[in-house]
Order: sequence, then C-alpha cells, then structure tokens
Amino acid sequence: MPKICRFFGIVIAVFYDDHNPPHFHARYGGKKVSVEIQTLRVLEGEISPRALGLVVEWASLHKDELMKDWKLAQSNQPPLRIEPLN
Repeated sequence: MPKICRFFGIVIAVFYDDHNPPHFHARYGGKKVSVEIQTLRVLEGEISPRALGLVVEWASLHKDELMKDWKLAQSNQPPLRIEPLN
C-alpha cells in the first residue's frame, strides 16, 4: 500500500493491482474509507465526517494526479507523492 500523501493525521494510499473503479484509500483514527477518484463518492468504509470532508477537498484539487497514480499502481510502478492539504 504505497502512501501518496499525509495531512492532518489522514493517510492517503493506492494499492497495486486494485479493482476498478479507480479509487484511493484514506485512513484516519483507526478507520478506513475508499473513494472513487472521478466522482469522489465513498465506495466502502467510514471515517469521521470532518476527516472525510478534508479528504474530498484534497482529492478535488488533485484528481489528475490521483488518476496518474492509479495508472502507475495498476502497472506495478510506484505512485508519486501528492502535495498535502494545507
């Protein structure tokens, strides 16, 4: 699980050879969520509403980079780091 970003205690990662649709994973406070990149809809899991809001805000700023990282991970190449939310 390559970590691509960390901010405010939230860890963002993509998995190698993961299933479609393109998505990323976020962990916060012992809970996990997977979020579809294009729609920013939660596919699975649950984190606090505040943390989810930060994740969605961050992802909306970095959709293109997230898709590039998804494609890299699908090709078994290491994804690139993405700037955190400030």
